Amino acid sequence: MSSNPALHGLKVIDLSTVLAGPNCARYLADFGADVIKIERPDTGDSLRNMAWRDPEDGEGLWWRFVNRNKRTIDLDLKNADDAALFLRLIDEADVLVENLRPGILERLGFAPDVLLARNPKLVITRITGFGQTGPYASRPGFASIAESMGGVAGISGQPGGEPMLPAFAMTDEITGLVGAFATMVALRSEKGQVVDVSLLESIFHIMGPLISVWKTRGEMQERMGSGIPYTVPRGVYRCSDGKYIGISASSDSVAGRVVKLLGFEGDERFATFNLRVENRVALDAAMGDWCAERTQEQALKEMTDADAAAGPIMSMEDIANDPHYAHREAIVELDGTPMQGLIAKLSETPGVLNWRGKPRNADGDDIRAHGWGV
Repeated sequence: MSSNPALHGLKVIDLSTVLAGPNCARYLADFGADVIKIERPDTGDSLRNMAWRDPEDGEGLWWRFVNRNKRTIDLDLKNADDAALFLRLIDEADVLVENLRPGILERLGFAPDVLLARNPKLVITRITGFGQTGPYASRPGFASIAESMGGVAGISGQPGGEPMLPAFAMTDEITGLVGAFATMVALRSEKGQVVDVSLLESIFHIMGPLISVWKTRGEMQERMGSGIPYTVPRGVYRCSDGKYIGISASSDSVAGRVVKLLGFEGDERFATFNLRVENRVALDAAMGDWCAERTQEQALKEMTDADAAAGPIMSMEDIANDPHYAHREAIVELDGTPMQGLIAKLSETPGVLNWRGKPRNADGDDIRAHGWGV
């Protein structure tokens, strides 16, 4: 195993705020990149004061997670001295991540062509709601708007009910991954360039073939609660003790085991994907009845014994006490704050978690004095 994580030596400036951009930079930091987080001196990153806070000191828990492994400095990019320091950092950086609305970086005097003229190898990852071009480029963009316009809300909800947004910042989380992936692709090219990532296209991309289905077949996916058009049974089912399990039969082999468990082995109505979909109501009802006659523990044991795919609906309390999560180190404690561990495990150059999100300007003096060479 290497003594250094995979991205050791990579220098990243994080000029972004809240979630998608900072998440992109966090993934790079988690695997060894040296990330300097720049905040405005007047307000800082608003994520510091958003949502849940540590009851002991009032510091934002989201901030601690999203900005772990980063050094922090306050810079006013409209101030000549701070702007000069920013450009000195740019001169040695490999990546700049920013999520200002299109045109603002240019108005500050840091247009991509200016930065690339100083540092031709720089990768400039720009994460916005709608991208750098197009009719909507100048609009403010948030995850909920992307989920509304990207197709997610339209297919989410109960049959005949209202569209629903996800109960968490799904698009911000996905776009952070997209940004990190696209950044690494650009770095692999060894060409300085702009990486244009949008919330809208990131969430639209995970909609699978639905746009193809509409444009070739004229069909639109309806709202189906926990169901999906092409797999039955698939959904959340209530057990006799009031607890729930999730079930999926997304392969013929697994579906066959579930059908057998329900007592329908050899029933032609459920022999193929298409036939199961045609007989959705009957099969889904049978699945619901089967679960309703068993406790969650009993249902999961029988499903597991049959080598079928099922899992309990778990709360954060359940997850916190689950042995598999513990074995995988999916939950870690960093400087006293519990949070998710590394998103992936590399056998030879694993990532490392050094510290939780730092206080404002924690590394300001060192960075001003020494730049990257602290």
